[in-house]
Amino acid sequence: MITRYALFEGEIRAGLDAAFRKAVLDELLPTWRAFPGAVAVRVTFLQERDEGAPGFPLILAVDYPDRAALDRALASPERQASRAATQRVVPRFFDGRIHHHVTAAYGYPAG
Repeated sequence: MITRYALFEGEIRAGLDAAFRKAVLDELLPTWRAFPGAVAVRVTFLQERDEGAPGFPLILAVDYPDRAALDRALASPERQASRAATQRVVPRFFDGRIHHHVTAAYGYPAG
């Protein structure tokens, strides 16, 4: 399993947190869920952070079974639609940059 993260590094404009979250869930989440080959989509909103830590008001994680599935998703029309939606929604609320990271996860039981 691999995960592609989109890290929204920056800040939500003052007073727009609730509107940003609603726009993400209503307008962007459906486009991310449509990625072919995706097995899970997680949207996480910042609750709190260490003093002095950079702001990541949104982190998107999309799981794929393997790199081939991720590559198909990245080349898909669904991704192009998602990018267009992101370019419409995000500038209304967010000042910062978005960068992507692909990881391989290893899970272990606690304790």
